[in-house]
Amino acid sequence: MSSSHPLIAAAKALSAQVDALRFAPPVSHVYNPLDYAWPVHEAYLRRYGSGRKQVVLVGMNPGPFGMVQTGVPFGEIAVVRDWMGLSGAVGRPAVENPKRPVEGFDCTRSEVSGRRLWGLFQARFGTAEAFFADHFVANYCPLAFFDGGRNLTPDKLPAAEAGPLLAACDAHLRRLIEALSPEWVIGVGAWAEQRAATVAAGLPVKIGRVLHPSPASPAANRGWSEAATRQLQALGVWTD
Repeated sequence: MSSSHPLIAAAKALSAQVDALRFAPPVSHVYNPLDYAWPVHEAYLRRYGSGRKQVVLVGMNPGPFGMVQTGVPFGEIAVVRDWMGLSGAVGRPAVENPKRPVEGFDCTRSEVSGRRLWGLFQARFGTAEAFFADHFVANYCPLAFFDGGRNLTPDKLPAAEAGPLLAACDAHLRRLIEALSPEWVIGVGAWAEQRAATVAAGLPVKIGRVLHPSPASPAANRGWSEAATRQLQALGVWTD
């Protein structure tokens, strides 16, 4: 049964918890890819989320042209389809934002953060199987938030709305860390690192950070792959 897989059971529980939450304006739309893109997310967990990992990288939340479309963290479409070999039905959110349609694998927009992140791993490890043998990539929060056409990140939510969301996401991330028993949890960006450090308190893991690959970051636009590689080498996560 699918729920016997620890990450699948944890993701289902998280999805149900966050579906029960409500968000006020300026949030106009909330997308939960764990619902409408569940077949692809489940395939990702089943194929790549088993066994012990050395390194777990944690992003913030789904990007509008990545996980929002594919159900896979940082889910640049060509990478998910061609490198990971994943497919599956992608439905629609219950209330769709006309400015941010979900087109699944037919989406023609590129997720720049995902292209940079997965591009580094493709270049370094070659195959998805080689990368995922010791690594896994997760998102802290499964929900995408929109203010009309603008992407809203979870750190911008008011405390009353953020509290229950962070509690659910903290519990899920702790379950994920306990299931994968990594040596390292690496936040993709400072906010994800801070959440990971809070969640992992008392667990035998080391916490680190890489620069977020967002095109909104001037530093990331000056050679993200090289910067992230240097950071992982400086931490000792990667030894060459």
